Amino acid sequence: MKFDIITIFPEIFTSYFAESLLARAQKKKLIEINIHNLRDWTVDAHKTVDDNPFGGGLGMVMKIDPIYKAVASLKTKNYKLKTILFTPRGKKFNQKKAYELSKLNQLIMICGRYEGIDERVGKYLADEQISIGDYDLMGGELPAMIVVETVSRLIPGVIGKDKFLKEHIKDKGFIEYPQYTRPEEYNGWKVPNVLLSGNHKKIAEWRAKHGKIIGK
Repeated sequence: MKFDIITIFPEIFTSYFAESLLARAQKKKLIEINIHNLRDWTVDAHKTVDDNPFGGGLGMVMKIDPIYKAVASLKTKNYKLKTILFTPRGKKFNQKKAYELSKLNQLIMICGRYEGIDERVGKYLADEQISIGDYDLMGGELPAMIVVETVSRLIPGVIGKDKFLKEHIKDKGFIEYPQYTRPEEYNGWKVPNVLLSGNHKKIAEWRAKHGKIIGK
């Protein structure tokens, strides 16, 4: 799986993608993460990526021209791919969408900044517009990290044994239930007796009762 992230702050991603399972997955060539500086596709001496909004208003708007050139140059021929724009107006990202994206060969992600991005990017360049929640961020870099991690862990071999993943799959969502470990009692707070019983059937029933399907 190939991830291409377009941003004006490429160094934001450096440490995050160099740690833990994502770093290991890249070394094993299970995934490929490429960070691209949008300013590389500008043509003026100041490497301008934004301008004043038509109609007036506060803030600056990111220009379509460098984004168009970036997306066009990053598309891999004969790959099953999608281009995603992160925006609060986009469709809410969840586990089901992560499964859909994990079936692709390439994912191009556009990270906005400032007051927003020229609307023609979302209308003509992006295949999908995605939001990670009903709140405003300074840019699309955090959403890009979230999508990379969520999608990557669905790729065989990234998180280790397949059973670690299959245990939590439920109709393209995942099951989250309470977990405990040693000690059995701490400050008077006890682990539920059923989890100490060794009765796998009752443990499964307890987890089903107290678990929640998320992201379906």
